[in-house]
Amino acid sequence: MPMPLSELTTYLDRLLDVGRFDDYAPNGLQVEGRPEVHRILGGVSASEALIEQALAWEADAILVHHGWFWRNEDPRVRGVKRRRLRALLCADISLLAYHLPLDAHAELGNNAQLARVLGIEITGELATGRGERGLLLRGRLPAAMSGAELGRHLAQRLAREPLHVAGDRALVREVAWCTGAAQEYLEPAAAAGVDAYITGEASERTTHLARETGVHFYAAGHHATERYGVRALLEHLGVQLGVETRFVDIDNPV
Repeated sequence: MPMPLSELTTYLDRLLDVGRFDDYAPNGLQVEGRPEVHRILGGVSASEALIEQALAWEADAILVHHGWFWRNEDPRVRGVKRRRLRALLCADISLLAYHLPLDAHAELGNNAQLARVLGIEITGELATGRGERGLLLRGRLPAAMSGAELGRHLAQRLAREPLHVAGDRALVREVAWCTGAAQEYLEPAAAAGVDAYITGEASERTTHLARETGVHFYAAGHHATERYGVRALLEHLGVQLGVETRFVDIDNPV
């Protein structure tokens, strides 16, 4: 069932409450295409490979977590940026992107969906020091396990081997997590007294912080931890709005 692009954008902006976030890129409609939307193809990032999938499927819009026009990037339209924009504009395909709003949504967000995939019971959220809500969650594993066992659990559920910096806790019960590149939240997680912290990426200094706080740290993959929000959002749109949706997972080892 087709719907006007303007109505789709308004619905998503309200659903994800984009106005409460000071983000690194514009949330919502980033590239405007045809005025009616029949098919929405979704993925984690708006790459050329995802655009090719949208063209092959004859999608009217692309919905992603990682869009374009990031803060402090080169504004000139050339090279890769030109090719990506040209492909969308020539095909009259819209691009909608939701970054922090999709991380933080209490039901459809990447953090909530990662908890579902890993079987973690969400017990609350932690302050990040930046003021956003829903970005750093805490919870309880279904059963206590060793740090190594939790690493194997992550590998099995996310289909990739995580980087594990071992802590000094013999057993892991309480965990905190934030998907993507959220290694900076290790310190507030440790201060909250959890046994382990899970995110997507690690920095060089992360190893030292993990060892010195005693918290088990897992970098389980930026892409691997953020596959689930867009997928859940597409399913929601299919049910609530009646549009045809499809999720495509473009492999990314990072």
